[in-house]
Amino acid sequence: MNQLVAISDYIIFLVTSSALYSMFALGLNLQWGFTGLTNFGVVAFMTLGAYTTALLTIKGFPLILSVLIGAIFSAILGLGIGLSTLRLGEDYLAIVTIGVSELIRLIANNEEWLTGGTFGVKNYPLPLDFEANLFTKFSLLIILTSLAIYAEWLLWKSLSQQWRQYKRIQEKGFKQRKPISLIIWGILTTSFIILVYLPGTVAISNYTYKAGLMVLSLLTLAIIYTGLEFLVNSPWGRILKSIREDENIAKALGKNVLLYKIQSFMLGGAISGIAGSFFAWQLTTIYPKSSEPLLTFNAWIIVVLGGAGSNTGVILGAIIFWAYDSITRFILPQLGMLTQSQAGAFRMMVIGLVLMILMVLRPQGILGKKEELTLGK
Repeated sequence: MNQLVAISDYIIFLVTSSALYSMFALGLNLQWGFTGLTNFGVVAFMTLGAYTTALLTIKGFPLILSVLIGAIFSAILGLGIGLSTLRLGEDYLAIVTIGVSELIRLIANNEEWLTGGTFGVKNYPLPLDFEANLFTKFSLLIILTSLAIYAEWLLWKSLSQQWRQYKRIQEKGFKQRKPISLIIWGILTTSFIILVYLPGTVAISNYTYKAGLMVLSLLTLAIIYTGLEFLVNSPWGRILKSIREDENIAKALGKNVLLYKIQSFMLGGAISGIAGSFFAWQLTTIYPKSSEPLLTFNAWIIVVLGGAGSNTGVILGAIIFWAYDSITRFILPQLGMLTQSQAGAFRMMVIGLVLMILMVLRPQGILGKKEELTLGK
């Protein structure tokens, strides 16, 4: 029984990490995947959201209000970056975002009166951190079940759409390989949902703060994903895609390209700020070292791996990224061939190798569309 609980707790950690990194990467995907804006300092938005949420809750602000203020601050940061660089070009934007991310980290490291400096921010309130009664457990179980059903419905909708597209191509007389990969993908995804759902129910029945955070992170991810899917498939989203492909065409059609770029950059920053709140809640203590540039690299890995311009692909990329991280974290030490530091470097080398192979064989990512590829711009 204790071993089952331990396995369940670790799966809860992986699910929560996958959910918050999905939110983090969804913000980047909106900026780069849909609008073509290169952001190499996306960790700055997460850091700002994390510190704002933690510091405001210490001052007595409600958790929801603190998260919203953190998202607003992150959006304002995006507005400042956008107004100063988006008129100039993508190269300037990339350079400025790197500089801003380091500036935010240095402020967090040196302004001890505000952020605690290297000692970090500790003992801030956490969501759902209480002794859960039967009603609370039942409510969380209903939410988790609803999310599992929603995920299965989205999967069925996507697979049926792909199958209808395959049938239409066949009816027109064109040759098309049978979408066996879709069936395999559906089986694997369903299996993953079940593997997440079962440990989730165990964790809720033996309630801890981490179980509540998992359900809250999945619920927030579902809301953000649904909202983004609505936006990117709306006229607003189609304008963003046209800007990504050729902003001169959008200008010729009378669209205010700068305004749309700023809107995309601000909204993507706000989403990353919300992810920062969950990042702070998962760590329970924030240090400047927690906001390393490596987090930006991880977000880019997730987007490129899953497929730029695909929100579903981003979530898949986050799942694969954390599955790889957890598997290699356990397997490599068992081999006894590498030290802990060498194993960490080796894992990053393998990720780089996988990305290089992916760029050759499938540059649009796993679920990305080749006609919407932004890497070749």
